[in-house]
Amino acid sequence: MIEIRNLWKKYDKLQVLSGLDLTIKTGETLVILGPSGIGKSVLLKHINGITVPDEGTIDVDGIRITDLKDSHLSQALQHMGMLFQGGALFDSMNVEHNTGFYLTQHPDPKTGKRPTKSEIKERVDYALEIVGLSGTQKKMPSELSGGMRKRAALARLIVYRPSILLYDEPTTGLDPIIAMQINKLIVKTQKELKATSIVVTHDLFSALYVGDRLALMRDGKIVHIDEPDAFLRIDDPLIKFLYNTISKDPRTMKENHNG
Repeated sequence: MIEIRNLWKKYDKLQVLSGLDLTIKTGETLVILGPSGIGKSVLLKHINGITVPDEGTIDVDGIRITDLKDSHLSQALQHMGMLFQGGALFDSMNVEHNTGFYLTQHPDPKTGKRPTKSEIKERVDYALEIVGLSGTQKKMPSELSGGMRKRAALARLIVYRPSILLYDEPTTGLDPIIAMQINKLIVKTQKELKATSIVVTHDLFSALYVGDRLALMRDGKIVHIDEPDAFLRIDDPLIKFLYNTISKDPRTMKENHNG
């Protein structure tokens, strides 16, 4: 469980977070919705320890990470992974080395042992197979399309099996077909890892497909949060606007796909 209480963050005169409260349940996929530029990504960077709040607390599985620094913070968050908006692959490394990078630098958080080269290769091949990138091991990031880079970045998360996954605008800039592939992979990865997932997006179509609960962020706070059906019934002009931007409810596609 992740508990965020009274979180405040200001950059110069811009107040980004204003006493934000949020609880993320273990094993759920929570989607945080809102227009671009309102602080959704800033919130993620607080959860993964990149950014320090001006005020407030964040507890991850009972550990108050806002009280920790340096190696103690890294140790507390070693089971957390993030898919950055641009993928954040290393340009100088091929897909195989990008995917296995974490495993070459860190011991297994559960066993404390460093995996062997053959174990790393096996886990890399498996992760790339899950995201549909088998056979791309020797390709460089510059040879990949935008959707393939997102999938390679997702394989990098899968390979070290974090229990908490953060997704920063995972479908932004992708065409609808590729975006749907990413949505399906988010659902598949959550089930594969039995993970807690937090997705920030302005795309209600993706949110409805992947989310167990949806939250709306406004004025630096979470103003609404509920399961999809109840969320869509909330009398809020932004929710109504977002719903009018989609031509069909993607959950019907999910049911058909699963059936």
